[in-house]
Amino acid sequence: MKKRGFGLMLLSAAMVMGLSLSGCGKKEETTTAAAATEAKTEAKTEATTAGEDEENYNTGDASLDKVRNEDGIGANELLVISFGTSFNDSRRLTIGAIEEALDKAFSDYDVRRGFTADIVINHVEKRDGIHIDNVDEALKRAVNNKVKNLVVQPTHLMNGFEYNELKDKVAQYADAFDSVKIGQPLLTSDDDFKRVKNAIVDWTKEYDNGDTAIVFMGHGTEAASNAVYAKMQELLTADGHKSYFIGTVEATPSLDDVRKLLKEGGYKRVVLEPLMVVAGDHANNDMAGDEEDSWKNVLTKDGYEVVTLLRGLGENETICQIYVDHAKAAIEGK
Repeated sequence: MKKRGFGLMLLSAAMVMGLSLSGCGKKEETTTAAAATEAKTEAKTEATTAGEDEENYNTGDASLDKVRNEDGIGANELLVISFGTSFNDSRRLTIGAIEEALDKAFSDYDVRRGFTADIVINHVEKRDGIHIDNVDEALKRAVNNKVKNLVVQPTHLMNGFEYNELKDKVAQYADAFDSVKIGQPLLTSDDDFKRVKNAIVDWTKEYDNGDTAIVFMGHGTEAASNAVYAKMQELLTADGHKSYFIGTVEATPSLDDVRKLLKEGGYKRVVLEPLMVVAGDHANNDMAGDEEDSWKNVLTKDGYEVVTLLRGLGENETICQIYVDHAKAAIEGK
């Protein structure tokens, strides 16, 4: 699959970050190893296609995206933190939609944006002339605007390394505000899993005709949080959605695991869709790309008719509402 020099730069940075966190004792070493592994896999999500030398595709008009990094913030701020994506249309339709839903739901709060991936931020700025705040910049902006009550809502899928790192970063600024509250990732409670499961089934039910398998591509991580994919698969199967399958790019279940299940089911057609907030690099290249080892081409060679749906979870209204509910729970201290 597409592995470019730009992605390797971020991968190296993630490895250095993981090493810098190391301490003494087996418990600390185990935690650090898991953190470094997850950092490596999550870091490659968007950055692998951000190198200018390789970017021969159009990701959309960046000027249509509402960056939300202006000053003039009132006493209450709702800071939405995402990994980020250099795919302009997907950024607007997914992260932008989540931010818009939060903005409508909380009229007493000024909604602002921050990305955790500096290398994506730098690429968008160099390519499109548009700057997006990183986490430090977003927090400093809140401090400089004399925000009193800060609520941070991440768009992370799971409670893993990125989410814990975010909490640590926010804690460094806690003394600058009267109150700081952090919302939960998308898949946190059992109710979250049920709502997301229902949302993705409803989104794709038109394809579920008995001959068609609906396959969702997750990112995957070697950290413990990878269990969210198995849990979602169990829910789908238990509720009778036996033509729905979940695979991951970086961990298990793998594409080969999914291929075995598809063969056993005797399907004729496969619908591919990302189980990710944005439809970025993995969706456009690893899933639906033209290279020989993309999921689309591998499954086509297996004899299936393949349909690719390039849309991120952030485009789904139910998913947006879950983030709204998590922010509401944080504000209310639940």
